[in-house]
Order: sequence, then C-alpha cells, then structure tokens
Amino acid sequence: MSLPAELSRQLDAMVEERDLSSRSQLIAELIRNELAEHGAAERPEDMLAGTITLVYRADMGRVRHQLAQTQTEYLKEVISSQHVFLEDDQSLEVLLVQGPARRLRALCDALRKVRGVQQLRLFTTTALLPPLYDQDAAQGSHGQPHEEAA
Repeated sequence: MSLPAELSRQLDAMVEERDLSSRSQLIAELIRNELAEHGAAERPEDMLAGTITLVYRADMGRVRHQLAQTQTEYLKEVISSQHVFLEDDQSLEVLLVQGPARRLRALCDALRKVRGVQQLRLFTTTALLPPLYDQDAAQGSHGQPHEEAA
C-alpha cells in the first residue's frame, strides 16, 4: 500500500503517540471502524450496540428536558445515560444504545435537532449486549414467574 508522504508522516506520528507496535495495528483499527460504519449504512436493519456522545449548552432554554423527551421516544434503544457538567455551562452526556442501525441513526438525527446540541457522535459495533433474561427460564410452564428453591 502506498501513501502520500505527508499522510505517511501523520500516520507514523499517530502510531508513535498511541505507542503502538506498528502501522499495521493502527491501520487495522481504522479499517474496522470504517467497515462498521459502512455496514450500518448498507444494512439498516442490522442490530448494533454502541454509544452516542453529546456535548450541549445547558443555558439554551429547556435543552435537558427536550433531550429527555427525545430519549423517551426511543426507550427500546436507549439502555442508559451518563451526564456530567462541564465548564462554561456545557454538559457532556453519553448514551448506551442498542437497536437497528436505522433507529439509532433516527435517534441521532432527533437529538441533533435539539437547539443547544453542539456536538454529537455515534460509535457502534456489531457485538451486542447479551440478553439479560431467558424468557423460558424467567417464566414457569404456565406463564407464571419461575421460583427457585432455596
């Protein structure tokens, strides 16, 4: 693989900054990230897990309320959220999400529309969260919750 000299220099600098053993390690990571993003665009029904990271200005009206309202419209996709206050009345929020690629993109689009959102990034993977409950084990043979003997 050949690269322009400046791009090669920048790549080498990134390898050194990240203390990686080789260019190949960095290139493999970059390719995996791009393939995951490409796959989400090509197969909108594929299930993905990931995070949505938001930075927003808290002084912009009812931003937190509007973000919470938007998240309630995507209850199946939003697993959890973490919020911290930043300097200059800004906030950082990270959402743990899982669902069809098209729903995750729709969630991102809806969050971007909230006035005050300054940055938003979706990071996904095809590896999913394991099921928390096995439906058959959680219910007895007559649809009743299964009780374990002590």
